[in-house]
Amino acid sequence: MSCRRRNRNLPLKKTTVNRKCVGAALRGALSDFSSSAAGRPDDAIGVLQTATKPIDAFLDYLTVECGLSVNTIQAYQRDLGRFASFVEADEDDQWRKVRPDEVIDFLMAEKSRGCVVATVSRALVAIRMFFRFLAGEGLTERDITEHLESPRLWQNLPEVLDRKAVDRLLAAPDPKHDRWPLRDKAILEMLYATGARASEVADLATESVNTQVGFVRCIGKGRKERIVPVGRQALEALAAYLETERPTLNKRGEAFLFLTHTGRRLGRESIWRLVKKYVVRAGISTRVSPHTLRHSFATHLLEGGADLRAVQEMLGHVDIGTTQVYTHVDQSRLKAIHKKYHPRA
Repeated sequence: MSCRRRNRNLPLKKTTVNRKCVGAALRGALSDFSSSAAGRPDDAIGVLQTATKPIDAFLDYLTVECGLSVNTIQAYQRDLGRFASFVEADEDDQWRKVRPDEVIDFLMAEKSRGCVVATVSRALVAIRMFFRFLAGEGLTERDITEHLESPRLWQNLPEVLDRKAVDRLLAAPDPKHDRWPLRDKAILEMLYATGARASEVADLATESVNTQVGFVRCIGKGRKERIVPVGRQALEALAAYLETERPTLNKRGEAFLFLTHTGRRLGRESIWRLVKKYVVRAGISTRVSPHTLRHSFATHLLEGGADLRAVQEMLGHVDIGTTQVYTHVDQSRLKAIHKKYHPRA
């Protein structure tokens, strides 16, 4: 676990005392989240509320002592809720009976139900951290996950839209059919122009975008800040939204850039639904999410000759290995490199 307790020998009751208030607030927030999360792709199995007491204590620990984001903790709760249902661990002492092969079986079941490798890997991270926590608290004799490897062999290449499909998607918002077409177009343009995650676009403030210089300031995972250039077309779409629709939407004096019809921050779930709506209208048959535009952003940059390190920085990847997957998507680039440098090409 990346964040360790100073005294791992303290019993659970003593170590959780200082977390109760924050933990209760967290569970309240997660409960509110679960009641409003219908229709999201991660909720195909409705087990958000299967968390047992050790899971609650673990979530409190992540919040107070690790400082993980609410989004990450929500994801870990869903993963552990599904895992608890899978192994039928409804009581505290039943976690001692879980075997390593049951963890593997669960991961395989997640893969079989259509989860992408990143989701399966995240579930394994959550389970690993949880059992490390249980072992540290004396609730299990040992950490049964210490020798499990990440499912790297399941790695799939990211789905990418070609440029014509992107153009159709960005042109899909229509004043004749949509209430806020300029806002929606600005969101789509921003997703593709910056490669930002849906949550990062949702968190943008008006002051995050410098329209004069053409840069946007994104706050990514771990609250890390990065500066990403924004192209002319995205800036034009944003300017139209700021001038025409946002003054009407901004009924509460919100600082967030993209607002709902009630004047509140437009959440990442709403952005996800917005993208799906326009994918259908654009006649795109492949599975597309906001992250598909992020993948397309990176792939199209590399196709145009961008440096891998520059793409890594714009995406906010800590490890360049995460960015290198896009070099495998761009087959034309690989062929060009091979032809240029191989002596017998």
